[in-house]
Amino acid sequence: QVQLVESGGGLVQAGGSLRLSCTVSGRTFSNYAMAWFRQAPGKEREFVAAIRWSSGSTTYANSVEGRFTISRDNAKNTVYLEMNSLKPEDTAVYYCAARRWRVTTISDDYTYWGQGTQVTVSS
Repeated sequence: QVQLVESGGGLVQAGGSLRLSCTVSGRTFSNYAMAWFRQAPGKEREFVAAIRWSSGSTTYANSVEGRFTISRDNAKNTVYLEMNSLKPEDTAVYYCAARRWRVTTISDDYTYWGQGTQVTVSS
């Protein structure tokens, strides 16, 4: 059974940092693309960042480029999202997702999802 389990969310002041983790299990993800999406109250789910597990190549949304960093640890089967210079508009539930092969920025393209972790940035 494939599982994606997120952790690391919480409450932080504007300008602060958080690191989210997504630990995967149940299959080999070497041919997968891993992504982070987020959804704020009353808004659609939006793409944040993605990484190709095998190559480590990354893609970012314009809104987080330069502030967020996605990475993976093969030994720990874990994908990270390092978030710096956080803003109140970053407040959302953050989801980890996986799909085979290439990275896309469309949530419907992703097959597996975690349960989400809340990130709240106070002003």
